[in-house]
Amino acid sequence: MHKVLVSLLLASSLLLGGIGAPSAAEPVRKQEDLQPFFERYTNAAQDVILQALKLVGVRYRWGGNDEDSGLDCSGFVRLAFKDSIGTSLPRTAREMSQVGQQVEASQLKPGDLVFFNTMRRTFSHVGIYLGDNHFLHAPRKGAEVRIESMESNYWMSRYNGARRILESD
Repeated sequence: MHKVLVSLLLASSLLLGGIGAPSAAEPVRKQEDLQPFFERYTNAAQDVILQALKLVGVRYRWGGNDEDSGLDCSGFVRLAFKDSIGTSLPRTAREMSQVGQQVEASQLKPGDLVFFNTMRRTFSHVGIYLGDNHFLHAPRKGAEVRIESMESNYWMSRYNGARRILESD
């Protein structure tokens, strides 16, 4: 029940423009930046993100492939894509880094896969880009699927690149 409530709160926050909404201290943004968050998504990206949000709070488990027993980073991404749009992705983050189209950091769109070096090897971690420099992922043992900022020093120093799996609608 708790997981469902958290997912609903996150989804409603995103739908209302919660991530990336300007505060009083921020300068006025471009009109595109002021659009409600999900209006900037393709239909497929919306489906993937909503499915991924349902998994927020699922515990991390190395090699995990389902929400009942736990998910690792690639298991989380695979499940979100398969259950939302029926796309089957490879099992590991490394293998996922070879599919789709390479994307520059400045061109990231919601639903893109973002990759990091968290185990002293490139493409050892993967998450789903949300927009506004945030991503969803299953971080590590003892943690749960969650949203994080890519602007933290930890993630910025480990960023390896991105791939686009979704076609534009």
